[in-house]
Amino acid sequence: MKTEKRRIFAAVSTLSFVVSVLTGCGNSRTVGNIEEESARITAISTAIETTTAEPTTEPIPEDKVVHVVAAGDNLIHYSVFKNAETYAGGNGYDFTPIYKEVKYLVESADIAVLNQETVISQSNAVCGANGGVLIFNSPPEVADAVIDCGFDVITMANNHLLDMGAYGLEESINFWNEKAKENDLTVLGAYLNEEDMENIRIREVNGVKVAFLAYAEHLNGFSIPYDSSLRVVMNYEEDVIERQIKKAKEMADAVIVSAHWGGEDTHEVSEDRIELANKMVNWGADVILGGHTHTAQTMEWIPREDGTRGFVYYSMGNFVCAQTDNFNVIGEMPDFDIVVDGVTNEVTLENVKCIPTIVQYESPDFANMRIYPYSKYSEELANEHGLPYAYPRGTYTEFNWDVVNRIIEENFPAEFRALDK
Repeated sequence: MKTEKRRIFAAVSTLSFVVSVLTGCGNSRTVGNIEEESARITAISTAIETTTAEPTTEPIPEDKVVHVVAAGDNLIHYSVFKNAETYAGGNGYDFTPIYKEVKYLVESADIAVLNQETVISQSNAVCGANGGVLIFNSPPEVADAVIDCGFDVITMANNHLLDMGAYGLEESINFWNEKAKENDLTVLGAYLNEEDMENIRIREVNGVKVAFLAYAEHLNGFSIPYDSSLRVVMNYEEDVIERQIKKAKEMADAVIVSAHWGGEDTHEVSEDRIELANKMVNWGADVILGGHTHTAQTMEWIPREDGTRGFVYYSMGNFVCAQTDNFNVIGEMPDFDIVVDGVTNEVTLENVKCIPTIVQYESPDFANMRIYPYSKYSEELANEHGLPYAYPRGTYTEFNWDVVNRIIEENFPAEFRALDK
């Protein structure tokens, strides 16, 4: 304000001088050469313009934006890794063709999050619910494929962590930690010890810090031995979850929580998950990525007491699997932007969407398996699906284009559907 007043005062003083020049100060001044007078007046006019010019406006800082894509359970059944074996032509495993049709979506993200449902324990035999026994251990080539696909955040908190015992879990954690060093990954959800668990994982992208946390509901009846340092945070440890979310919120611009929870093979969202989701959001979670049910479930905004809001995808369903009920092969890929306002630093979620995906396989032996986004799927592909004939047969074996669309319409709220991506 003071500077502006000085500028106005200087302009008025200069203008007074000009007037005195033009009026000859009461005829007491001898008018000189016309050219000299003209030059003098021009110089004075320039001074007035410079003095009264508007101050330069600083450019408004641009918003910082991070585009996030996520996927549900990467569930490597027996028939999934047998497909990879076929794709490799008898030379190990090649899972990349399975993810080929959705790779462009993953690569388009600044951050891509995947729930790795199965452990990778190289000292144990590969298995994937062989003969109906729900025990999983996947080939290391799975990691190569999902990294090639573009995923850079791997969450491990799920009910199959102890399928190969405590040593198998430790081996899997070390495997993924090594992959993280080699490929700039963020890995979380199962930890070597308490200190590791308290190390909040943060990725900074486009000037935005995003923190990641992951929790599991149960471990299929197994438990970590009392003398082991391994650590997995369970959903019932609400004091730990609250503390970690609040800590993460202080450290980062946004917090994403992966929550493995709920009953399997249902589209219904249980009240206990709604309650916990509301707690998480009010503690500071901005997005909750749900998993475990093997079905696509609804999604919604959750308001906070301060007027802001977070978002929950209650279950993303399966990313890949070899299950034989129609609702198991329709999954979700969350797709949203984290936006930090350039002026206020306020964090909001924008363009919040969900891309339906379909696990496609053919014939009774699950051949030619791959994942399609809805935009690349078709009635013809639906009619070729092997689910109605696969063994062991499921309970809901009808599969066609109408079934696909019905599941989407019933479980993807219209405002969040991204059918054209």
